Amino acid sequence: MKILACNSNRPLAEAIAGYMTMSLTKASVRRFSDMEVFVEIHENVRGEDVFVIQSTCYPANDNLMEILVTLDALRRGSARRITAVIPYFGDARQDRKSGPRTPISAKLVAYLITTAGADRVVTLDLHSGQIQGFFDIPLDNLYAAPVFTNDIRARFPNERIMVVSPDVGGVVRARAIASRIDADLAIIDKRRERAGVSEVMNIIGDVKGRRCVMVDDIVDSAGTLCNAAAALIKAGAIGVSAYVTHGVLSGGAVARVTASPLEELVITDSIPATEAVNLARNIRQITIAPLMAESIQRISEERSVSSLFD
Repeated sequence: MKILACNSNRPLAEAIAGYMTMSLTKASVRRFSDMEVFVEIHENVRGEDVFVIQSTCYPANDNLMEILVTLDALRRGSARRITAVIPYFGDARQDRKSGPRTPISAKLVAYLITTAGADRVVTLDLHSGQIQGFFDIPLDNLYAAPVFTNDIRARFPNERIMVVSPDVGGVVRARAIASRIDADLAIIDKRRERAGVSEVMNIIGDVKGRRCVMVDDIVDSAGTLCNAAAALIKAGAIGVSAYVTHGVLSGGAVARVTASPLEELVITDSIPATEAVNLARNIRQITIAPLMAESIQRISEERSVSSLFD
């Protein structure tokens, strides 16, 4: 088995390799003068089981092209099996036609990854489960729930917790964590007037006197989380924290979170933290490296991955 890293999240790749007591495969992923991607593998991969680690986060198009070219290089190098490990699948929000003459980019990216040479894909907390059906190859969709539940238990050992879904679409994810920590569930009913802007309308559930923990898969502009936190405090919650798998945090999101009633926003390292995130007083990053490493080991040894989440 070999583990190879592109450039989007090298610290995570190094941490995964470290947990597996391995070294990353020597490779060059660089640019020509016109910014064209060039990849060269400096080790023999013929007959090997190769895992390529690359999140398609900002700059999304550059990082997507890196993994596509790397997959092609490995296929032409006669690797036995190539697994694309994509902790953050960046086009997942474009999983349907949202209006006339709009693309389904998640399906297009799935086709590109398959055509480039991937035999299997591993990802984390897909925005919507049906994206698995866009791939004609096996896909393992991992969950950050075990990492989050361990952290929640450690942070709030003796408090009455209410797990909150910031929208109706995230109820299944929130319910899974609520059941793991034996907590109640509340739901934020919101109206989205346009992309990137949300308005909190109602809270389904009694949060008065409770410690609220919001759970979601992606935080981008952070408008939904901040509005929801303010609504929960207004409804009588004694404190609000949020656990989100993918911290995109684009534009002024970090400043918005810092100025919000959120006591803490916890994100994973599926996307590398920016300097602003590292300096923010109420944003904390926890690692998914042990979870990803164990999944990669199990896939290589043809053992069950789903049993990790039982």
